[in-house]
Amino acid sequence: MRILVTGAAGFIGSALSERLLARGDEVLGYDNLNAYYDPTLKEARLARLTPTQGFSFVRASLEDRPAMERAFTDFKPQRVVNLAAQAGVRYSIENPHAYVESNLVGFINILEACRHGHVEHLVYASSSSVYGANRKLPFSVRDAVDHPVSLYAATKKANELMAHTYSHLYRLPTTGLRFFTVYGPWGRPDMALFLFTRRILAGEPIEVFNHGKHTRDFTYIDDIVEGVIRTLDRVPDGDPGFDALNPSPATSAAPYRVYNIGNHQPVELAHYIEVLEAKLGRKAEKILLPLQPGDVPDTFADVEELRRDTGYSPSTSIETGIGRFVDWYRAFYKR
Repeated sequence: MRILVTGAAGFIGSALSERLLARGDEVLGYDNLNAYYDPTLKEARLARLTPTQGFSFVRASLEDRPAMERAFTDFKPQRVVNLAAQAGVRYSIENPHAYVESNLVGFINILEACRHGHVEHLVYASSSSVYGANRKLPFSVRDAVDHPVSLYAATKKANELMAHTYSHLYRLPTTGLRFFTVYGPWGRPDMALFLFTRRILAGEPIEVFNHGKHTRDFTYIDDIVEGVIRTLDRVPDGDPGFDALNPSPATSAAPYRVYNIGNHQPVELAHYIEVLEAKLGRKAEKILLPLQPGDVPDTFADVEELRRDTGYSPSTSIETGIGRFVDWYRAFYKR
């Protein structure tokens, strides 16, 4: 298939593109390589894809509508995976306009291009952050998500609503994936595992928020990519069991689905750090701090719908996943 992947120089996008190319798909990567975090890491990810037969690349932003339209016109994608976005919960407090431009204006450009390009299926990144103030665990796609606690989360919830509108009005098949904390080799430098590893190896203290008591459904990159591909290959149709008098937020009479994609096994941050210390062979000096604004105390993915519909079954333990990250980090940064 011809598949357009936005955010192809990003953590998940580059890993997904690699897997799609390996199975014989033609991939157009689309990314602006912005400076939210070190662009040299994005360039290094991209350099691994560029020589591969079947891969081409456009450097542009989601909010650049003419560039987006040209990419769709020239490449004529059959399916699209939208992973590009302005990421980060805390940064949305500092720079809210970046989230409106990328995550809202950019997403409407994606939807319009998919609509006019007669795309067979749009898969897009949502986030576990949409659960916001919800405290009922595990988080289920059947539950309402109307209380975001960060602008980032609000834009991701808005993406789900916008996608449903296009599925309803234009019968554009869309699937939203609520990613839970993704980690692994080639990961994002603004994420805890990367930050902790760099500081521990440098002999610097690490900041441990909520005194390490909060839990996260840490999900290894290979498990995430497997779930994205399984979802991409399954084009949704209208749910014949959809009840308009008792509607589920996860399905619709339109060709629309939303899934959690996580490990279904939350881990306390303090234990996550202990595993990292063991893999590094060093103890961390910890600065214990309260929970940060915009963060939630716990995340826990109910992945039953994704398992039922696609056979998704995450299998990587944090011991294995953190070990692979540490091996990659030491090799890449020569530490």
